[in-house]
Amino acid sequence: MPTALCYYIWQERNNRLFHGFETTPRQLMHHVRIAEILVEKILRVQPNVRKLYLLVRAKDPESAKIRLQDEVIGKELFRVLREKMGENFESFISEKITPVAGDTSYENLGLIDDNLKEEMFKDVDIVINVAATTKFEERYDVALGVNTMGPSNVVNFAKKCVNIKLVIQVSTAYVCGEKGGLIPESPYSMGETLNDLPGLDIDIEKKLAEQLLSNLKSRELPEKAIRQIMKNFGRQRAKLYGWPNTYVFTKAMGEMLVGQTRGDLPVVIMRPTIVCSTYKEPFPGWVEGC
Repeated sequence: MPTALCYYIWQERNNRLFHGFETTPRQLMHHVRIAEILVEKILRVQPNVRKLYLLVRAKDPESAKIRLQDEVIGKELFRVLREKMGENFESFISEKITPVAGDTSYENLGLIDDNLKEEMFKDVDIVINVAATTKFEERYDVALGVNTMGPSNVVNFAKKCVNIKLVIQVSTAYVCGEKGGLIPESPYSMGETLNDLPGLDIDIEKKLAEQLLSNLKSRELPEKAIRQIMKNFGRQRAKLYGWPNTYVFTKAMGEMLVGQTRGDLPVVIMRPTIVCSTYKEPFPGWVEGC
């Protein structure tokens, strides 16, 4: 029976689940909807799961707890589970979910608690990465950190888990660009581009973004100006290689890094399209923000 979920990390053998997502407070992202729905579904249909570690972008554990309550558990989505558990709901959530302050943009997911890290390395069996920034025109440095380097960091974290069975990387169908007709579900090879233009190198893309950002800061430009220039740069780099926007370009590069770093680790890349309201469970018609 499943037991652990990490970054959406999920630990089958020991009934532990480490699950995580990253967003900014104002973003209503389909990745977050998937994250919330997955947590609710697991807790409702498999209440014997031992623990779910929820990785949340936050400055400290207390902030992570607040975000968990405000942005996940407090949602109407959990109404059915709340009614099912009755007065035991709060204690059930406290027992099953541990919010973890972290960030996939960093090595070891930004975890600073060594004891927690070692516990996860020992227990986690399945990793599901749903972290993303889905702004089409996100500033390039931010999108590279979360959408491109994030999946690589998650895979490297998973490879340190001694009982790891599977990594699931949630991408997007739109990494395929704006092509028409039948599009095969094939993984991207490193450096592959939509317009067959050679020369795509993720290390170079990182350096270009870092150099531009450093140059802009040295000129002491206003943050608003820096943000817009970095957004424009991301769009330019995406279009150079055939992608319509920064979001799908950086997600595609994330897939490439997953393929490069996975080694012999079993990996599934999921490419959902637009996520709309719930069909039946936990009740019909739920959608984020409504």
